[in-house]
Amino acid sequence: MFIQTANQSVHDNYKLLIGSIVPRPIAFVTSINEQGVVNAAPFSFFNIVSDDPAMVMFSCVRKPDGEMKDTARNIMHTKEYVVHVVDEENVAAVNHTSINAPAGVSELELAGLTPVAGQLVKVPRVLECRIAMECRLVQQLDLGHCDMIIGEVVGFHIAEELYENGRIDISRLKPVSRLAGASYAAVGRIFDMDRPVYRPESEG
Repeated sequence: MFIQTANQSVHDNYKLLIGSIVPRPIAFVTSINEQGVVNAAPFSFFNIVSDDPAMVMFSCVRKPDGEMKDTARNIMHTKEYVVHVVDEENVAAVNHTSINAPAGVSELELAGLTPVAGQLVKVPRVLECRIAMECRLVQQLDLGHCDMIIGEVVGFHIAEELYENGRIDISRLKPVSRLAGASYAAVGRIFDMDRPVYRPESEG
């Protein structure tokens, strides 16, 4: 079967994308508007883009009328935000922040989550999230239907129980990822695989 994207709707392409590119990590993003109200929302178009400097990206689909969503608009104004990792303990509350609340209403309050002042940015992080990355905007790419936000991670907040010898203990973090529709996934079977090393045959 071959499906040409131009021959079907945007929504049909969306369904194939989110059903094929799985699991997807979730960026739970906090930002603040011009009045200082905290906005919070989850995004599953999210990943690392650089380690030197440390940078992450997420993509924020626009409203049906083409207007930026609150998160993207806030970040363009303040140039700062916080990205949190979603895990099994906080996923229900994070999902609640995806509610269609009007602009100016804090999703954190609706979800019963606790804001904590940032160290290097003015945007608060969320106490209930055990990994948070304070970010400063590097670049916004207007992709027409969505805004890609690239930010530099200027600091990590990591719960003590997750941190071991400079690494994150995945078994304790229990991250949650996004699948298609209303489905989520927890980490299942984990296996290791060494990267191969090329060894040219000896001459003679």
